[in-house]
Amino acid sequence: QVQLVESGGGSVQSGGSLRLTCAASGYTGSNYCMGWFRQAPGKEREGVAVILSDGRTYYADSVKGRFTISQDNAKNTLYLQMNSLKPEDTAMHYCAADLSGRAYLWRAYYYTPYYNDWGQGTQVTVSS
Repeated sequence: QVQLVESGGGSVQSGGSLRLTCAASGYTGSNYCMGWFRQAPGKEREGVAVILSDGRTYYADSVKGRFTISQDNAKNTLYLQMNSLKPEDTAMHYCAADLSGRAYLWRAYYYTPYYNDWGQGTQVTVSS
């Protein structure tokens, strides 16, 4: 099991930037996926970006070219740099980890049931 703690959310105007940080502890091994998901009121939780243990990254179409996911293995920290934010990016953003390898092996990178460990979330609000 891994403990995840997000920070960095806030309120910005359209076109602004934020960087989310997820401090992780207790994870090791290979074939894992770590990612950022978000959930807006009345909507299902959706995948935003994931990074695999081998460094590959994947992004939802809605954020490609605007968001960048990265990790600092030495610090056990996951980041999400969000630029050119839009009002539709407003949501609670969660950091999540799948250490079982299922998301990695089955290439189901945004399949939330595979992610057993979640942070408490950090709110991102973008005003027009």
